[in-house]
Amino acid sequence: MRITLAQLNPIVGDVEGNLELISETFREYASGTDLIMFSEMFLTGYPPQDLLERPSVIRRVEEALRSLCKLSGEFPETGLLVGAPQANPKSGGRRLHNTAVLIADGRIVYTQIKSLLPTYDVFDEGRYFQPASEIDVVEFKGETLGISICEDAWVDSSLGLTAQIYNTDPIGELANKGASILLNLSASPFNVYKIRTRFSLLSSHARKHGIPLVFVNQVGANDELIFDGNSLSFDKDGVPNAVLGGFCETVVTVETSEAGRAELFQPREEIAAVHDALALGLRDYAHKCGFEKAILGLSGGIDSAVTLAIDVEALGAENMLGVCMPSLYSSKGSITDSRDLAERYGVEMKTVPIENVYNSYLDTLTPDIDPAEVGITQENLQARVRGNLLMAYANKFGYLTLSTGNKSELAVGYCTLYGDMSGGLSVLADVPKTEVYNLAGYINRNKELIPQAIIDKAPSAELRPAQADQDTLPAYDVLDRILHCYVEEKCSAEDLVSDDVPPEVIRWVVEAVDRNEYKRRQSAPGLRVSSKSFGRGRRMPIAARHNQFLSQQFPEDVVKAKEDVESPTIKEDSSND
Repeated sequence: MRITLAQLNPIVGDVEGNLELISETFREYASGTDLIMFSEMFLTGYPPQDLLERPSVIRRVEEALRSLCKLSGEFPETGLLVGAPQANPKSGGRRLHNTAVLIADGRIVYTQIKSLLPTYDVFDEGRYFQPASEIDVVEFKGETLGISICEDAWVDSSLGLTAQIYNTDPIGELANKGASILLNLSASPFNVYKIRTRFSLLSSHARKHGIPLVFVNQVGANDELIFDGNSLSFDKDGVPNAVLGGFCETVVTVETSEAGRAELFQPREEIAAVHDALALGLRDYAHKCGFEKAILGLSGGIDSAVTLAIDVEALGAENMLGVCMPSLYSSKGSITDSRDLAERYGVEMKTVPIENVYNSYLDTLTPDIDPAEVGITQENLQARVRGNLLMAYANKFGYLTLSTGNKSELAVGYCTLYGDMSGGLSVLADVPKTEVYNLAGYINRNKELIPQAIIDKAPSAELRPAQADQDTLPAYDVLDRILHCYVEEKCSAEDLVSDDVPPEVIRWVVEAVDRNEYKRRQSAPGLRVSSKSFGRGRRMPIAARHNQFLSQQFPEDVVKAKEDVESPTIKEDSSND
């Protein structure tokens, strides 16, 4: 069978726009294929979240399906398979199904309901949908199609994938019922480890059952979630005969009987995939929210430099404004390096000194705050002046303000609410500091776009004289290793004890992560590229006390940390803000 994989980028909620995208694609490719496949929930885009609770949205989906039936009548020899939410006709249970709808010759010929509804990590499908009560196959053009939706394929005990969560294997059931081709409509979000895992999973299904398998994945970004595409088709031996590109729209037709070639699957280097994911995430967030241009503060540091580079990749240099806001503590290099960076990228840069505004704040707060003192309050005032100036430009010119903080900073609260956390999108919120340097290396792989001086300088917020991040933080390689284990691997403080990291450092990091949850709750949306980001997929309480065992694991009489490691007075003391 000739099947066309339509790897496209729907907009959440834009049923009519997504319908037009389907119609244009179907008209262009219908004459040369037997079936055109679109991704999961394509008509609403994924994830539509509580838009599904609006009856008007479901009515618009029903109207769109009728339009697609009419369209298919113009091409009676070609089928159309599309994902959509549909009403549950039975009383009891959730009011909707997540369905794959097969349309041919002017009518709906088959509907398969999604069986497995994920409720872990970023998913919450059990909130909206009733699962399938049965799984079946359908005859179409001389083949027996076994249709499944995304999570239905994520059961494989050999790979350790969710087999312990579910008591059914939809792919196995479809194979047992005589499927001659397996089809999976998906909206599988990107993370840095997922592309290889997904390939191994789907290849395993095809090889295990000896049945060709075709997988179409959504591409594009919706809020924090990035969908990488990377759609696939496998022969009956689990060898790929089509591998679609990542992070871009593409339409490819494959003959399912064609023998595969193992060399077709050449996954990109992980840092390259993260870079492309962030660029796609920023581009879609801006455009889908109605922004053409973006603004960010340029500090002469690595985070703002990498954010600018990704923004130029996503939106173009002509749609970028950098604002350098030196204070009395800013080094000369902060200004010259920012200017050098902007010139290399051809980005407009404004220099707006903040010293006068900062002094006005101090004068206003005198005598309650000593203007000669240099402490947390004074440091945060500088950050907030900068945040307010960026937002003023954004308000005046309609720019999207980008926050430049990284995951390491967000984790331990090394960031200022209503200051450097101000923004509509946080590009690096899920990128640890050490990975930011790796991104800079990737960006400079062919040409020195980010000045080496920026990469080489010691990280500093420059909010007080001669300040450096490592005055109050553990070394970033140590910090990021602890954070990965605690946040992504969900290790306890006890699990983190090791011979090469002092227990007092572990204690400080774990406590800093826990006590700064309230800050992260108020941060801008951050693009997700890891297996566990701060935000939608990590739901932690703020008013809580859940690490009391730390005082037992690390009693005070063995805590002999240096003041610069133990002190909670990092860039902003969470206990005072």
